[in-house]
Amino acid sequence: MQNSLDINDQEFRLIRTLVYDRFGINLTDQKRSLVVGRLRKLLRDEGFGSFKDYYQAVVNDRGGAALDKLVNRISTNYTYFNREQAHFDFFTRTALPPLIEGARRCNERDLRIWSAGCSSGEEPYMLAMLTMEHLGPEYNAWSAGVLATDISDQALSRARQGIYDDDQVSRIPAAIKHKYFSRLANGDWRVGEQLKSQVTFRRFNLMNRQFPFRRPFQVIFCRNVMIYFDAETRCSLVRRYYQHLEPGGYLFIGHSETLGRQQEDFEYVMPAVYRRR
Repeated sequence: MQNSLDINDQEFRLIRTLVYDRFGINLTDQKRSLVVGRLRKLLRDEGFGSFKDYYQAVVNDRGGAALDKLVNRISTNYTYFNREQAHFDFFTRTALPPLIEGARRCNERDLRIWSAGCSSGEEPYMLAMLTMEHLGPEYNAWSAGVLATDISDQALSRARQGIYDDDQVSRIPAAIKHKYFSRLANGDWRVGEQLKSQVTFRRFNLMNRQFPFRRPFQVIFCRNVMIYFDAETRCSLVRRYYQHLEPGGYLFIGHSETLGRQQEDFEYVMPAVYRRR
């Protein structure tokens, strides 16, 4: 007899299709144990007798809170500051200087950076810190904050709170860490208000057919997000990134990801870094 909190083939297909249609996340058969592991406690806590009962409750919830809770459980992943450090080194030494000089020549003083799939905030805070350090006292004369978006309200809540443990901040150079963070009594680190004010967190679904941005970005970071998508979804998303990047703008992806057929619209620069042609 089946354990009521095991998932059968039909139940897995229902949840997989729902998550794919709403969020583009492709839950392959290899992710079946992940789905069970992340949802089973939720089912028990909320009194569901089976995954089918839970699925029906999610699709019948017109307010959308149940769907939000589902994607929070499915999409949550661990990250840390300065992850894939070569990307941040390239951003600071190679990408940022000509962008700044180009903006100065146009008398714009405007940098538009998007962290798409920002998770718990480490990536956009890192980008903002590096930009602030690069511009120094001149920073306040620029419009240079970072837009940070994610599908998970739970992740965004942690990001806005801006509190991280020792392990998460251990790869930040000490001088920068002590400049932009304060140490709490329990040993955790809190993002300072100066840094926090430079990152705008918004909930956003990358599966939206139209992006609402009025001006193109000069830099987009979308790392370790497309690993959840199938090839068709990745290609469609990369096309939208192309439309919302300035010519010559940079797209950073995860090292285990690829642009596939869309690479013809982008020039390969270094592993997981591309430039719009």
